[in-house]
Amino acid sequence: MSTTFPRTRGRRLGYDPDEVDTFLSDARAAFDDKRQQAPLTAADIRRTAFSMQRGGYATAAVDAALERLEDAFATRERDRARRSAGERAYYANTRTIAKEIIGRLDRPEGHRFDRTGLLQVGYAVKDVDAFAEQARAYFEEGARFAVDDVRGVAFRPARNGYREAQVDLLIDALVEVMLAVR
Repeated sequence: MSTTFPRTRGRRLGYDPDEVDTFLSDARAAFDDKRQQAPLTAADIRRTAFSMQRGGYATAAVDAALERLEDAFATRERDRARRSAGERAYYANTRTIAKEIIGRLDRPEGHRFDRTGLLQVGYAVKDVDAFAEQARAYFEEGARFAVDDVRGVAFRPARNGYREAQVDLLIDALVEVMLAVR
């Protein structure tokens, strides 16, 4: 399979081309699968990770392709869910997820997620809380907040920070809701 992704040069690392090509081939087959429940979902694409190697595919180019692929899968999943469950049920489920997110975001700063221990590293609390305020404003005030900003968010590591797994789950849920109402 040939792709159009640029390669890194010199000592720079990029994604393993074989892994990327295999994943994209599998994703293409999954997208063409006409079954109601495809073997790959938008959430699976969002959680995809590749090994790094010298001379690999440029990460920014692959990441952008994965975001477009996730959008396509999310649109198809949304359309299928709306047809099978009905529009009201679909949006009721989306509202339920959004309420759970808002409940987490409405917690006081510094207490939105569990913390790692003093000797363990998590996400910097101030970074996550600033992001949480942006997300809260999106839900409660209609502030602009692009799904690409959510996908691309990065937090500094910090001792006694927020537990990464909890924050990552919130980010996944936020992307899911944003794609659902697009």
